[in-house]
Amino acid sequence: MTIQEILKNYWGHQYFRPLQEEIITAVLNGNDALALLPTGGGKSVCFQVPAMAKPGICLVISPLIALMKDQVENLKTKGIEAAAIVSGMGKREIDITLDDCIYGNVKFLYLSPERLQSELVRERIKYMQVNLLAVDEAHCISQWGYDFRPPYLHIAELRKLLPKVPVLALTATATEQVRGDIINKLQLKSPAVFVKSFERKNISYLVEQEENKLRRVVQIAKGAKGSGIIYVRSRKDTFELSKYLNSHGLKADYYHAGLPGDIRSLKQEAWKNNQTDIMVATNAFGMGIDKPDVRFVIHRDLPESLEAYYQEAGRAGRDEQRAYAVLLYHQVDRIRQEKKFEASYPSLEEIKQAYHFLANYYQLAYGAGEGLSFDFDLPDFCKRFNLDPIKTLNALKFLEQDEYLAVNESVYLPSRFRFEVMNEELYNFQIQNPAWDVFIKVLLRTYGGAFDHYVNIREFDLARRTNTPVQMIIEHLNQLQDYGVLSYLQQTDKPQITYLRPRQTSSHLLININFINERKELNRAKMEAVFNYAEHKQCRSQMLLGYFDEANAPKCGICDVCLAEKRQLHHKDIVADITAEMLELLTVRPLSLEELIESLRKGHQKEKLDVLRTLLDAGKIKTNGSVYYL
Repeated sequence: MTIQEILKNYWGHQYFRPLQEEIITAVLNGNDALALLPTGGGKSVCFQVPAMAKPGICLVISPLIALMKDQVENLKTKGIEAAAIVSGMGKREIDITLDDCIYGNVKFLYLSPERLQSELVRERIKYMQVNLLAVDEAHCISQWGYDFRPPYLHIAELRKLLPKVPVLALTATATEQVRGDIINKLQLKSPAVFVKSFERKNISYLVEQEENKLRRVVQIAKGAKGSGIIYVRSRKDTFELSKYLNSHGLKADYYHAGLPGDIRSLKQEAWKNNQTDIMVATNAFGMGIDKPDVRFVIHRDLPESLEAYYQEAGRAGRDEQRAYAVLLYHQVDRIRQEKKFEASYPSLEEIKQAYHFLANYYQLAYGAGEGLSFDFDLPDFCKRFNLDPIKTLNALKFLEQDEYLAVNESVYLPSRFRFEVMNEELYNFQIQNPAWDVFIKVLLRTYGGAFDHYVNIREFDLARRTNTPVQMIIEHLNQLQDYGVLSYLQQTDKPQITYLRPRQTSSHLLININFINERKELNRAKMEAVFNYAEHKQCRSQMLLGYFDEANAPKCGICDVCLAEKRQLHHKDIVADITAEMLELLTVRPLSLEELIESLRKGHQKEKLDVLRTLLDAGKIKTNGSVYYL
């Protein structure tokens, strides 16, 4: 099939979006490439189509587990085999998935960069027929990027395993400096670089200086009509603001990473299907959600950086119809943000203390823990050791930078099971243990393919089918696992901490303090760029494009600054027209106030009266109290 046929057959599109075809052609010709496409520009098609056009499997590196799961499900609905290896999966489950990639018909394997550091994964990749290595969110490899992830630095090591495989790096946000860093750190060989303008002509960027943000949010949501996202910085605020919106007659819901995965999925689907109009969310919401008809995105709180703002605001108007990105700002926001920034950076002692407490939390001995993953409950951990959550989270990020730990986002993995015995052995087990016969038959009837793969299972459905309490179903599955009949993995929905090295003593814990200081200054500059955007009167689109090194961009004509300039120009023209018309009328004969105002064809009443007052003050027009004359 040609790439056009693949696009039509699997994605239902007749034509590629700008630059997609050129990127795909470069990759199919065996060249490395770097593609910068704005949010909603169709990045995934750029690696999915060429991978489908060639025999073999495409490896996709992504830091976002939720996005990986989303893309795997989307590919499966198109009849394309795809798999993901994420935290929370058992070793046996990973083993089977990797085998399917070598011997099965899997076309896409999604991996987090942390997984590439696993010897098991790297060893098995050698035996895969890899046709493309796609690195999504490639800005994460650059320490100048807004979301630097140290494990990304190991991706280049794959090039030694796959020397002839082309690499496609993709991102929606990268300055000139970050682009250079991506090419360097990924060791791209003479890459073709594709940069689509970051300009979004249909988005009206607005900054409003506003003290009463609650009232203004309601006004915007009611005025914009349709689907929208409102970003806030705290989980508590998502709930409280959505409740406030609902009390004012709007259909709103809330979303944050602390909610159980199945609840998050339900909320997301309700919003995508327009059962909910407005989602009030932290920045955990929106990544990978391609909803075309979002009419507005409001930032009630300041974003962390202009990169983050551009990505989040860019979730509006993907249908190319007019949409609004509104940032509500007040001088108090600056003071609050600066205070929070200073409190976010832990001292060297605090980082070591967090590491020590973490090992105690998991009861890890010195020299133990390498390769182990644990569910991580940040509020519980901080409460137990009386720690500040923001500082602790940053301490863990710096421990990640020095590769002592890996911290993975919370992700919902459903319960799943797999039979560890073949049909004949299972049949013998049923004969010898008749008490288990009915339960095993229900499993066999309900879940196909469980002899070959782990299959998702819902304990609640099994409970209903067998008229048994859910807790007893869980006990049954655990018992069968103890007998060696099956392998059962219960659902999880928590972030994961993985120890990349054995637990170290404080004296052997070497933290790169220079990196922390550099990071602090870099993030301070990013924070100042957000203040600059919010406080200065310049075309908003020009400011964003300038930040991404698009110099001399045209004015957008639809942001708050451009609209104010237009109103000012329009006002000057109207004043000139009213003045000329008024003087012309009075050269014919004197007129009463009512006659004069009604005879003027341009402007509204206030503008007409303002001009009359100005001409009286200048002595160009006079009045005797009843009529006006020259």
